[in-house]
Amino acid sequence: IHLATENEQYLSELPEQAGCFKETRIVEFIFLLSEKWHLDQSTRYQAVELLERFMIKQVEQMCDNSGNAKGRDQGQRSSWSSVRDQITNTFVLRLVSCVQLASKLSLHYSRVTSDTALKFLQSLKYSYTKQELLESELAVLNTLHFHINVSTPLAYVELLLEVLGYNGCLLPAKPLHQLCVQLLDFCYLTRETIYDTLLKITIENSTPSKLQIAKFLTVKEDFMLLAVGVISTGVFILSPDHWEQVVEHLNCITGITPQSILEFSYAVLRRILGSATP
Repeated sequence: IHLATENEQYLSELPEQAGCFKETRIVEFIFLLSEKWHLDQSTRYQAVELLERFMIKQVEQMCDNSGNAKGRDQGQRSSWSSVRDQITNTFVLRLVSCVQLASKLSLHYSRVTSDTALKFLQSLKYSYTKQELLESELAVLNTLHFHINVSTPLAYVELLLEVLGYNGCLLPAKPLHQLCVQLLDFCYLTRETIYDTLLKITIENSTPSKLQIAKFLTVKEDFMLLAVGVISTGVFILSPDHWEQVVEHLNCITGITPQSILEFSYAVLRRILGSATP
């Protein structure tokens, strides 16, 4: 109930730019960096979501500050160019800070120290100091008003798996959990393709309008739907005989319709197998 409430609250306050900083290259960078630093599974999702929320707020603040003087088009273009340059120049530093903060939120024994982060940035030819690194972390914390410990889709997946087990679904728990984590990674890395397929299935049209794309944003950011879709896909792959029963249970637990669960699983499987496969 707590996770469902948190999810609904997040969706009700969703900024128009949600998802802008979850493109594949950024997610892949964070995932690879988390692997390099031996961070636990939840940390990489936490870092992606942290960076996304921070960057959107930072861009909004920068645009507000530079757009107070509502000048002519040329002035607006130059101010946006200035904002873009600031974002570009500090982006890798901010990304590393988000991974650092996510590692501190985790109870895992591996925590990213300033020395580790500086060494990595230096390997990329950046010449930041420890002071600048600390100020970057504080910039993220202040921009988000220190509200950084939010639930990730992995928390939704793990809790739903626990509820399924408690409800008597006889599933291979450990292999299913491992597969769900792999599928969650896959959904993050191929996000645009999966949700593009899902949108076209939902509206039964291959050319969605701008309004349909805008309205679909809440679907793309729905962690509960993502978790349910990942579990459904995992069960379909590992234990297809139990699939219908699990979909029924997921529907009862979350209220998400069997049709929506089926469509999400189809979109993921289609991306895994390739669009040419029936």
